[in-house]
Amino acid sequence: MMGAACGAATLATQNALGDYGAAVGLAFQVVDDILDVTADSATLGKTAGKDAAQDKPTFVSLLGLQGSENYAQQLLAQALASLESSGLRNTDALRALADMLVNRAH
Repeated sequence: MMGAACGAATLATQNALGDYGAAVGLAFQVVDDILDVTADSATLGKTAGKDAAQDKPTFVSLLGLQGSENYAQQLLAQALASLESSGLRNTDALRALADMLVNRAH
C-alpha cells in the first residue's frame, strides 16, 4: 500500500492492492495453521502441534485439513484476481510472492 500511495496510484489500484494484501495475509495464516499440523518442528522453526496442544482455534480445527487447503487456494485465486484488476503493468513479483506463500506447504 505504501508503494501505491507513494506512486500516486489511482484509488482503484490502491483498492485492488488492499484486496490483494488482505487475501495474501489471510492465506499466510491459513497455511501457517496447516503447517502446524503437517510439518515437523525442525521444518517449522517452532514447536509443531503447539496450537492444538493449547486448544487454540485454527483454520484446520474449524475447516479440517482439506477444507483449509481449499480455502488457501481460494484466497490465492482472490489475490491473483485482485492483481488482474489493479491496472498495474507488471505484477510478476506480487504473483510469485502470493504463490510462494500459499504453496509453501507442498
